[in-house]
Amino acid sequence: MQIKRFLIIAVFSATVISTLSCQRFSNPAADVKDARYVVISQVYNEIIWTLGAQDHVVGVDYSSTFPPEVKKVQTVGYHRALSAEGILSLKPTAIIHDNNIGPPQVVEQLQGLNIPMKTFTAKNNSIDGTKALIREMGSYFQKEQKAEELCSKLDSQTAAALESVKKYNDHPRIAIIHFGRASNVYLVVGKGGDGDGGAASQMIEWAGGQMAIEAKGMQRLTSPEILAQANPDIILVTDFGYDRLGDAMTEIKALPGVATSNAAKNNRIYRIEENLLMYFGPRTGENIEKVAAVIHQK
Repeated sequence: MQIKRFLIIAVFSATVISTLSCQRFSNPAADVKDARYVVISQVYNEIIWTLGAQDHVVGVDYSSTFPPEVKKVQTVGYHRALSAEGILSLKPTAIIHDNNIGPPQVVEQLQGLNIPMKTFTAKNNSIDGTKALIREMGSYFQKEQKAEELCSKLDSQTAAALESVKKYNDHPRIAIIHFGRASNVYLVVGKGGDGDGGAASQMIEWAGGQMAIEAKGMQRLTSPEILAQANPDIILVTDFGYDRLGDAMTEIKALPGVATSNAAKNNRIYRIEENLLMYFGPRTGENIEKVAAVIHQK
């Protein structure tokens, strides 16, 4: 009889815990007044701040740099080189991430501690996908009206930007050099695809340029042949990789294959903010014009 009673209590307790756990995952973030969120994603953080939903964010990844206010929040490491200790020190009630996190042992450690982890379904791999993500996050943070305003603004600014770039007559061949903070190497960005580099490739095309590297995704800049064969008119270096160099222009020209390119010979090597180029977000429309202003300058 006592055993039966114990089993009933145990099952009831497990049901209550399970129900509370499900509610914690499904309830909008704004319902949890004492929430503490660690958000690991450039685009997630940009959308959260643009929605005005940042009050409960206590930690961000190192790659999240826009808006400038996000830099005031405690960082927990690069999104693919996270520190479990850094995350746990912030006592998060949930970790919000875009499934592009690592290393695997840290992810397993966090999962083993049963900290709720939230990933949104929509993917920002296109303008429509970005709008779907904004709306999904707007619903989660109870900012639906603001989300609709952002989507309308994104549409109008994108249309205006695509019309504006028609004034440029040149179509320079562009190579993008991006510093991989997890691997600690310089990478070149190739054309197309939904993976790494896909957004950058599309942004260059929208801005009136063309990608010089034909290979899809990113590859390590280890051989001079990669840039020598592409021979870009312009080389864009994302901000972190550019800023880590002392005499940036001299050291960039010393990278494999750069010095022999038309870009180096004509001193058309430019620094560009990663958040303008490497992912689609609420500012993509206005960012197209900013990228165009860089690649069409003489």
